[in-house]
Amino acid sequence: MEKATQFVDLVKTQKSFEEIKCWTWSELLIALKQCQESLANSSTVLKKCMDLLCQKISLADNGASSSASSVNSSRFRLSCDSKSTESLKTNSASTTWWFDDLLVFTTESLEIFVQSMILHEFDQILLSKFLVHFQKSKFLTAATDEKRKVIESVVDMLDTLDENVLSLKALFDILRVSLSLNINKDSKNRLEAMIGSRLSHATLDNLLVPSPCGANYLYDVKLVLRLFKAFLSGGLNQASQLSKAANLMDLYMAEVAPDPCLKSSRFLALALAVPDSARKSYDEMYHAIDLYFEMHAGMTEEEKEKISCALNHKKLSYEVGIHFSKNTKFRSRSTRSIPESPKPETEGLLENINYSKSLINWPHNLTKEEQSSEQIVLYHGKFDVVPADNERFKVQLEGMQWRVVELEKLCRKMQTQMRKILKSRVASSHCQVKSLPKLCS
Repeated sequence: MEKATQFVDLVKTQKSFEEIKCWTWSELLIALKQCQESLANSSTVLKKCMDLLCQKISLADNGASSSASSVNSSRFRLSCDSKSTESLKTNSASTTWWFDDLLVFTTESLEIFVQSMILHEFDQILLSKFLVHFQKSKFLTAATDEKRKVIESVVDMLDTLDENVLSLKALFDILRVSLSLNINKDSKNRLEAMIGSRLSHATLDNLLVPSPCGANYLYDVKLVLRLFKAFLSGGLNQASQLSKAANLMDLYMAEVAPDPCLKSSRFLALALAVPDSARKSYDEMYHAIDLYFEMHAGMTEEEKEKISCALNHKKLSYEVGIHFSKNTKFRSRSTRSIPESPKPETEGLLENINYSKSLINWPHNLTKEEQSSEQIVLYHGKFDVVPADNERFKVQLEGMQWRVVELEKLCRKMQTQMRKILKSRVASSHCQVKSLPKLCS
C-alpha cells in the first residue's frame, strides 16, 4: 500500500520516474493494481509504467546469456534491487512466467500493455498466447458483461499482431465463446477476418460450429459462408490454398447435407461459395449433393435444378459421370451425355496392331513404279524407310514395333494367369473325384 501511495503521489506531482525504476517486479505490480482506476485520467503516466513493465519482461526473456549485457544497458537498467533481478532470471526459465501476474490488468491496461510490447518488438507468438490465457482466465469468474468486454479487447489486440503468429484453433475457440455474448460488430468482423485469412489451414472440426440458440438447423452455415467470403476477399490466395479451401468446403457440405432443416438456398450458397477454378474435381461435391437430395425428398424440381447447376460436369471423373447420368434424383441427367470411357490399354494396342498390318502390306498396294521408288526393308528388328530423308515413317514403324512388344508381354501375362486358374480348377476337380468313392461307400 505504501508503494501504491508513492505511485499516486508521483502521478499527481509528475515527478521523475527514476524512483519507480528501482522498484522490484512485485512492488510495481502492487502499485499498478492499486492505481489502475486512479490513473484512468492519466493515460500518459500509465503508458510509461507499462513501458517499464515491458522492459522488465524483455530483460528476463532474453535469458541468462544476454541478461548481463542487458542489465548494463541504459535502456534496460530496470531495478536497483539485485534480489529482484535474480528473481527475474529464475522465473524466466519458463517463458510464460509473467502470464498469471498480469491477470490484474483491466481491459484498458491490457491494451496499453500490448501496444507497448509491440513497440519493444517482443515475441508476438508469446504475446498472442498471453492474450488467449488472459481471456480464458478472466472468464472463470467474470460476469456476462465483463466477458463481452474482455473478448472484444482480446480480439482487437490480436488483430494488431502478425496474422502468421495466431493459433487458428485458439481463434476458433474464441469465436465459439463470442457467439453467445453478442459482441460488437467491429470485433466480430475482425475475428472472422483473422480466421478467414487462414481458412485453408482449418479442419472440418473447426467449421462444425453449432447453430445459434433458437435455430432449428444443426450447424451455423451462415458463419461458414462469412468465413469463406473473408478468405476469398483477401485476394492473395495461392492455387494450393484455394484447392485446400475447396476440399474443406466439400467435406463441410457432406457433413451438413443430412440436416433435414437445412434450406436448399443455404446449401446452394455453400456450393457456390468457392470459385470453379479452385476445384480440379467435382466428385466430392456431387456426392454431397446426392446425399442432400436423398435426405430432402420433398424438394421441388426447380430447387434441384438450381443446385445441380452448381456442378461442373466436365470435372466429374468417368465413374462418377456414369453414376450421375443414371441418377434419377438429378432432373437434368437426360440432357447430359455419358462421358467417354478412356480406352483400355489392350484396346489401344490392338488398334496399333491393325495399323501395323496396314503399314506392312503397304508396298503391295502400290504400283510397280511406286514400289521401285520406295521400299520397306526389315532387318535385325529395326525399320528403315527408303529414301533416307523420310524419317516420319521410320518413327511410326519403330513406335509400332514397341507397341507390339508390349502387347506380347501383356498376352504372356494373361496366359500365365489363365494357367494358374486352370491348374487350381483341375486340382479342385481331382479332390472331388477322390471323395466320390467315400460317399458311395
